[in-house]
Amino acid sequence: MSTLVCITCPRGCTLNVEQVNDEWQVTGNSCKKGYEFAINEMTAPKRTICSTVKTTFKNAPVLPCRVSADIPKDRIFDVMKEINKVVVNKPLNRGDVIIENVLGLGVDVISTSNLLTQI
Repeated sequence: MSTLVCITCPRGCTLNVEQVNDEWQVTGNSCKKGYEFAINEMTAPKRTICSTVKTTFKNAPVLPCRVSADIPKDRIFDVMKEINKVVVNKPLNRGDVIIENVLGLGVDVISTSNLLTQI
């Protein structure tokens, strides 16, 4: 049996998850989202990444960014290596793509700020 804390809402339910005869049993959840979170966490955990990329702008040496959707948890460090290679040299708006389809995962790394358009 595994114990997890659900992160899908502020309630933070303590979930007990157990696989019995190829079927997952979840207890402790207050809603359906908790059940789904537990199953996903046990079978294919995903996470989001928020980070920064380097820029060539003296007044803004870094630009905040994030991935456009959750990625497999075991690929976080691989994606971070790709993010760390980037140096932005042109103004970007919030939502502009910095790295398209990073590592073929079907998600983009996008800007989360208009910081560079204000320089």
